[in-house]
Amino acid sequence: MVGLKPTEIPPTATVKFLGAGTAACIADLCTFPLDTAKVRLQIQGESKPTRSMTTIQYKGVFGTITTMVRTEGPRSLYNGLVAGLQRQMSFASIRIGLYDSVKQFYSSTGSENVSVLARLLAGCTTGAMAVTCAQPTDVVKVRFQAHMRLTDRTKRYNGTVDAYRTIAKEEGVRGLWKGTLPNITRNAIVNCGEMVTYDILKETLLKYHLMTDTFPCHFVAAFGAGFCATVVASPVDVVKTRYMNSTPGQYRNAVSCMLTMVILEGPTAFYKGFMPSFLRLGSWNVVMFVTYEQLTRAMMLAQKAWASPS
Repeated sequence: MVGLKPTEIPPTATVKFLGAGTAACIADLCTFPLDTAKVRLQIQGESKPTRSMTTIQYKGVFGTITTMVRTEGPRSLYNGLVAGLQRQMSFASIRIGLYDSVKQFYSSTGSENVSVLARLLAGCTTGAMAVTCAQPTDVVKVRFQAHMRLTDRTKRYNGTVDAYRTIAKEEGVRGLWKGTLPNITRNAIVNCGEMVTYDILKETLLKYHLMTDTFPCHFVAAFGAGFCATVVASPVDVVKTRYMNSTPGQYRNAVSCMLTMVILEGPTAFYKGFMPSFLRLGSWNVVMFVTYEQLTRAMMLAQKAWASPS
């Protein structure tokens, strides 16, 4: 056996909620440079108001990371990390931690036979709920990741709190919820791709006794979930990133952003940054789900030990 064994009592909703947020933060710490590289590749090619933004060309995942380290320093790979962790504690806790509870709400046949439709509805619901709560943190994270400091060494914002304050002051409170619709669409798709795929893969592996409920099973299911999520979500993810990072008036709305991309760069623009997206989502899912499974089991064991002291 690898890792902690499943507990006799399934994890409670509270344990899942806290475990999901914590596991997602750990996954973010491990994969954040890949996420930053993805954002830089996604916005490459769009028109910018300043010439300095066009002087750097990124080529591939590791080429992007190398270029950023050379031109902006290693810390640039973690631009927006604070907002990213804030995002995961509010975002992942809802979309992952509440998934099983919402899945049971949509299921009328009991926990032993949950339909694919119920799983998809649960994924869409928790994904949309999470975005509604965590959208400002996502906007700030993307702004930090997209910003380049070159020769003038100027900063777009003087810290995370200043970013929230500045965006609200210059763009209104609505600026903090910029790109909510494409983000809801993107995360509903991603959440279905991740949670439903992970759920079904894990269930299938266990049902046919191909694996036991341990680390290898969680790894395989998480990797498959990351790949499926990347394939279906990349187009809307690129639109979301560009729209969130845009200056006031650059695009009328998310649809305008999408049409501008198609006209100026062609349909392939929707899959810009696909490799870092896959590397990031694949590795993120592996770290997150493996950690999540172990954390929830450890928390339940600790709860059991606390409830019945020797």
